[in-house]
Formats: sequence, C-alpha cells, structure tokens
Amino acid sequence: MALAAHNSLLPNKSSLIPQTQNPLYTSSSSLAVRSTVKRVSAVHAADSSSWKSKKALQLPEYPNAEELESVLKTLDDFPPIVFAGEARSLEERLGEAAMGKAFLLQGGDCAESFKEFNANNIRDTFRILLQMGAVLMFGGQVPVIKVGRMAGQFAKPRSDGFEEKNGVKLPSYRGDNINGDTFDEKSRVPDPERMIRAYCQSAATLNLLRAFATGGYAAMQRAEVRAFFDVHEQEGSHPGGVHLEMTGQNVTECIGGSQTVTFDDLSSRYHTHCDPRLNASQSLELAFIIAERLRKRRLASGIRL
Repeated sequence: MALAAHNSLLPNKSSLIPQTQNPLYTSSSSLAVRSTVKRVSAVHAADSSSWKSKKALQLPEYPNAEELESVLKTLDDFPPIVFAGEARSLEERLGEAAMGKAFLLQGGDCAESFKEFNANNIRDTFRILLQMGAVLMFGGQVPVIKVGRMAGQFAKPRSDGFEEKNGVKLPSYRGDNINGDTFDEKSRVPDPERMIRAYCQSAATLNLLRAFATGGYAAMQRAEVRAFFDVHEQEGSHPGGVHLEMTGQNVTECIGGSQTVTFDDLSSRYHTHCDPRLNASQSLELAFIIAERLRKRRLASGIRL
C-alpha cells in the first residue's frame, strides 16, 4: 500500500526544492503552447534549513525560542519516517494516475489526535481503504493507488488565530502536534514537545500499516487464489470455478483479509464444527481478487464473452 501524509512525511524532513527543468507541451484545438516548468520531486531535497527563507502562513508562535530550537535539533537527528525508495515508488505510481493508467484513492482523518491513537482505529481505516480500493479496481478496471491521510496528519490550518467563548479569547486549536483542543489557557499554548510525540506516533502508525500491508492481506491473496490460477496458466487449462468453505458470520477462523485476522485472533470467534471458514468480509475480498485474475486472463488471451 502506498502511504503518504499531508504534513510531515518528507524523506528528509525538509522542504522540496525544484531541481530540473523540462519543457511542457499543452494543446487545445489548433493552438500549441510551449512553456518551461520546474519538476518537483519528493526525493530531491536540498538544505534542510532552506524552508526558513520562505514565506509561510499558519505558523504557531512558540513562547520559548530556545525550547523550539532544541526540539527541532532533536527531530533533525531522528531517522526519516518515509524512505526515499517509498517516495520514488509513489511518485512513479502517481505519474501513472496522471496518464490515466491508474486511479488515486486518498483518504483518512481530517486530523489525527493523540487521544484516539490505537491499533484498532488504524486497522479500521486501513481496512476501509482496502475495501474501497477493491471495489474501484473491479469497477474501474484500472490499478488503484491507495494513499492514507495517516501517520503525520496532525496540523490544522485556521481562518482565525483566536477562538472566543463566553467572552474568553484564546489561541485557536491548531492540531495535537501544536497545542491542545481543551479550551483553557494552558492547553492552547503552543508546545514544541508535541512535535516529538507526533513523530513517535507517526512512526508507530506507519510501522503497523506496513505490517498490515505485507502481512495478513498479502496472505489472503496467496490463499487459494494465486497458485490455483498459476497452475492452470502453466498447464494451458481453464480455471472454471472455485469451491470455498465460507459463512456470512463475522467469525475468525482463517487468518488474513482486510480485517487482518491473526493467529492470536483465531480463538475469539472460532465457531466451526469442522474445517475453518472464510468470514463475510474475507469472502467478498476473495471474490474481488478472483474477478481481477479472471479479467487479466481474459484480456491476455483475447477471450470475448
């Protein structure tokens, strides 16, 4: 799963600086216009302090400049949350979407919070992105690039720097990585230490998402399906159908799927009297996987219905 965030997941935690120039051609009816634009790459980062020379809006006013500098120095020494290879891969896939060869699905919270940080919430958002991606891939017949507004989506721009309630005027809440949402003077003071907590939460979130993306769901794709179609393709035979043990109930008898059922989860709702069954969600996901393999096989062989 391709992952990105809106605020703080740059490979080197620095601003993006244009590096090269390429001609851009656009046309409309009989008019062709040639212009020169600068390409911005997510993996071409320059001096990490260059952002300070740029005009920036919505910046919080920290009361203690020395404390802020100390936190920024700590963050600068931390490893990147997203690595260059991941950024390059996403950049290439976004190029495919721009050319009409893929479709981008980006979704997630308006703003992440410290209070709602737990594995279940991360899993649920990941699951719905996978389910939406499966539906879009099946209906649109194109690859779907799934991008989560997660693991760094904290800061909130405000139209007004202050909020007033019952005659009390305080700085606006700008996101958990800046200040607190409780309407009192202490909570609304920008605290640079919150950036360190946001970094740690972002790293933990992304690690869990990577585990989900390469663990349970990948196992789901391997069960019954890849080997079945691969053998038929190698032998020149036709995969005429499948026979599955499944139920409409929300059981936990097979690992994998977008609900990321693990070995530890099996005992929670293992109700079968004989062999393990796919639950409702796993069955639907498997149907989409089979449909995609059938579609690719039909296109490759030129079979018309």
